[in-house]
Amino acid sequence: MGVNGTVLIDKLLHTVIQLKASDLHISVGQTPLVRKSGRMRKLDVKELDSDDTMALMKSITPDRNQQELQEHGGTDFAIEFVDGYRFRVAVFKQRGSVGMVLRRIPSQFLTFEQIGMPEAIKRLITRPRGLLLVTGPTGSGKTTSLASMLNFINDNYDRHVITLEDPIEYFHKNKKSLFNQREIGVDVGSFKEGIRRALRMDPDMILVGEMRDLETIHAAIEAAETGHIVFGTLHTNSASSTINRIIDVFPQEAQDQIRTQLSTALIGVLSQTLMPKKPEGVVAAYEMMVVTPAIANLIRENKTYRIDSSIQTGRKDGMFLMDESLFNLWKNGMCDKEECLLKAQKPSELAARIAMAEKGLFEDEDDEVTDFEDDEDDDD
Repeated sequence: MGVNGTVLIDKLLHTVIQLKASDLHISVGQTPLVRKSGRMRKLDVKELDSDDTMALMKSITPDRNQQELQEHGGTDFAIEFVDGYRFRVAVFKQRGSVGMVLRRIPSQFLTFEQIGMPEAIKRLITRPRGLLLVTGPTGSGKTTSLASMLNFINDNYDRHVITLEDPIEYFHKNKKSLFNQREIGVDVGSFKEGIRRALRMDPDMILVGEMRDLETIHAAIEAAETGHIVFGTLHTNSASSTINRIIDVFPQEAQDQIRTQLSTALIGVLSQTLMPKKPEGVVAAYEMMVVTPAIANLIRENKTYRIDSSIQTGRKDGMFLMDESLFNLWKNGMCDKEECLLKAQKPSELAARIAMAEKGLFEDEDDEVTDFEDDEDDDD
């Protein structure tokens, strides 16, 4: 059976690449499914039984991960397939059998223009220090955005970049910058330990794949304070909820101090979500918060509920809310109204705004903003 597992997984992954699908789902009692342009479809392959999924799993899973699957019921890793195609693999147990999801990692980096990256990002990632967070639900393209940022640095600046990833997805070749990519569980034990060790490696930039716990968050903030650019990700949906999530991780008595530290360390939050694009494909909707002195004050004084209105009025600093981005995607004919309303932070307000626009009452200030004045901010 072992050989078949290898043959079958090759066939399935070739199909994923051919269809330009994003994910492959393998489950017992079910034909394999792929996700393409956000929608699931069945492949024309036989239904899999538990021997099939077990053989598929064994054909690609490293021993270390097979052991983790036995002990913890799940494991993640990345594999190199043909022609430089890479996949991130999640293996898990369900109803006593093995299931898998394989996500295709795009092999080429996307430019800022291709992903519609907010202008403010270029200014932020070239600062000498600070914490930049990229947030959004799983599968919202955070990894791709970060890879694009690091690739932009690599093309234009000489920096020493250390990434801590679980698992490593995009490989960065050294162009102008020097990259050291460390995989959690293979090269270093944990994100927290990775940051601590990174600080002794003379880095300019540190990418922390995921800020999961108090120790990692604390270490990331401190690394940002000591003269490094730190990129981190969180599973939050907006800039204001990101700040609350970080503060809430800490015990009550430490929260004031963390607020103060965060207000000086944080330079920006990019929140994103992926939308089905017409007629096919996906496009990202963004929310961009730049930490101005005013926003730093709101963080310090625990007034996060006022952050959204600061973002709304912070257009000259390159800020905008998610709903602004969704409105523009609808207005430019890229996404359906229904999809935009599904992802909106305030669906009823967005619906009203779209309804007005449909009646042809575009207000001047709703024109899409692309050129932000380039205010050379001080670094402090």
